Amino acid sequence: MIEVKVRDNNVIKAMRILKKKLEKDGLMQEIRQRQYYEKPSLKRQREKKQNIARCRKREKDKERFDN
Repeated sequence: MIEVKVRDNNVIKAMRILKKKLEKDGLMQEIRQRQYYEKPSLKRQREKKQNIARCRKREKDKERFDN
């Protein structure tokens, strides 16, 4: 459960904080993906690309910390 407190009636700031939390949690991306039907074959392709990108990022981070 995500909770954001509104301080000093500053709703706009609270909305920004909520949006950042949702982005970090990955919920906004999931909502955008579920907005339209995605064929299973395209879903597999997308997930495979995401896995490859994640592995490459980890390798870059590992190389950066090894130096």
